[in-house]
Amino acid sequence: MRNVSTFTLMLAALFFLHAPVAVQAQTASSADSAGNFVYKPPMRGAPARRVGGATRGSGDSGLVLNVLAPDQTGLTTLAQPTLYWYASKATNTSIEVTLIADNAEVPVLSKNLALTAAGVQSIDLAQLGVTLKPDTDYEWYVSAVPDADQRSKDVTSGGAIRRVAIDPAVRARADAAGERAAPGVYAEAGLWYDAIAALSTQIARSPGDASLRAQRAALLEQVGLPKAAAFDRAGGS
Repeated sequence: MRNVSTFTLMLAALFFLHAPVAVQAQTASSADSAGNFVYKPPMRGAPARRVGGATRGSGDSGLVLNVLAPDQTGLTTLAQPTLYWYASKATNTSIEVTLIADNAEVPVLSKNLALTAAGVQSIDLAQLGVTLKPDTDYEWYVSAVPDADQRSKDVTSGGAIRRVAIDPAVRARADAAGERAAPGVYAEAGLWYDAIAALSTQIARSPGDASLRAQRAALLEQVGLPKAAAFDRAGGS
């Protein structure tokens, strides 16, 4: 009986040790079997760089901000990508978007925006004349600023982005796949921002297309953004 109990405990320990990996693999497998795009992070094991935002204290109680970014640094092949983020509701509080290169002292972008509706928001770097340098890590943040004199009250969500050269084979597969399936090619290649941008562009043209929203929701769920995903699964309302 002692040997059996020891063996059983060893099996249990091994199960719990490997459970997170198994769950992650099962999640990706389930998404794939459901016909959803699967994001494959190119830098597994890299330190997490995304931070989440929810209200603290009085004011806009319940406001949630989430940049649509993976935990680790997300990749893009675009010199001037559009960045997307989610807000749980409209607010009169000033919204500030900041983009800064690693080790830089001055942001390349600091922009104040109005938030008049809940849902997925965007900021187009091309319209603002901002270009990402190749092979440079940038951090970007979206903050609700209730008091400009007390920034400790800010609600902030942030992520990281890096511009890389596109693999010609990936470009060829995306071109062959067509507009509808191209986001899946980008996601599989680890190009998070390209995948989200390609899907979001299609959703902007066809906001009532449930299948497009389901694909974006699946990607958001894979990187741990359930509130933003739920917005899409509810049809954007």
